[in-house]
Amino acid sequence: MTTTGELRRRLERTRGELRRRRVDGLVVSPGADLRYLCGLDAHLDERLTALVVPADAGPTLIVPELERGAAAESLAGGLDAEIIGWSDTQDPYRLVAASVRGTQIAVSSRMWAGHVFGLQDCGLQPRDGQGIMSTLRAVKSAEEVDALRRAAHAIDAVHGEIDQWLRPGRTENEVAVDLDAAIRAVGHARVDFVIVASGPNGAHPHHLASDRMIEPGDLVVVDIGGTMPDGYCSDSTRTYAAGREPSERGRRVHELVAEAAEAGRRASCPGVPATDVDAAARRVIRDGGFGAEFVHRTGHGIGLDTHEEPYIVEGNASPLADGAVFSVEPGIYLPGELGVRIEDIVAARSAGPDVLTEAPRELRVVG
Repeated sequence: MTTTGELRRRLERTRGELRRRRVDGLVVSPGADLRYLCGLDAHLDERLTALVVPADAGPTLIVPELERGAAAESLAGGLDAEIIGWSDTQDPYRLVAASVRGTQIAVSSRMWAGHVFGLQDCGLQPRDGQGIMSTLRAVKSAEEVDALRRAAHAIDAVHGEIDQWLRPGRTENEVAVDLDAAIRAVGHARVDFVIVASGPNGAHPHHLASDRMIEPGDLVVVDIGGTMPDGYCSDSTRTYAAGREPSERGRRVHELVAEAAEAGRRASCPGVPATDVDAAARRVIRDGGFGAEFVHRTGHGIGLDTHEEPYIVEGNASPLADGAVFSVEPGIYLPGELGVRIEDIVAARSAGPDVLTEAPRELRVVG
């Protein structure tokens, strides 16, 4: 559970980052950035909700009057932040302008364009605040790693019961419906995605689910994740064999992906450039003869968003920080035939890679 003490430390780091970048203030709209900085889980809509963090003063939370009570009762109410409610006859953008000294502001990257234009009309000069927020959120505190471990163990529990739902004769959609319910049952507040990709559908990395009936011997990619009540996300992929052993080619592909995933996890240490983790996993698959069939990056950061910095991709020379948490998820996709992906969540720690997900990775025959 995020505490007000943790939020205050995040706000102080934010002010330091603003001063370093010579920006007068940061304006954050609803979403993961807002929850990260003040603990408020608010709706993004046409009425402006914004946390204003000046570089040299305390924060101000500007909310529609009808939301002020809820904001005061959230963690934000314990931060000594001024909470200002505005009515539908007021201009909230002028309240933002009055809350920051200067005109150079950074805004959260997911702020609606209409709100950005409203800030410009008040004389402010917005710039993209993605770099600031990525710098802050890419390094997880011990409390955040613990939250992500709880999320990982919850999704592990769903994989652990896969035999209940995945078997030949059922459709992908039928399995997906059961998985959706199971993700909620183990403690997630929201289901973010359920991928059940059987046989040739496994060759599409972002296939969700269809009316295709699962056949004996199919390899089935099961990629599931959700958001826990504290806002932190889970994401884990395993590939199963339905009903009986797959083809020899399918088993070989699974072995290569498992070896690549292990290589990527071993390389996930602080100070290692993200591109090197990608290369470690990709090298195994390339040497196995399937380099062209590994069609996506090796991983992505995870936290209050399922996808965030750091991205484990070729060309990202940024060294992994102690406390970075991200997926390692190599895959091989053979069009019209099959697909295999294995995904774990890893924290780069000075003592060595800390793998948060623990579900078995070997090829299991289920159903």
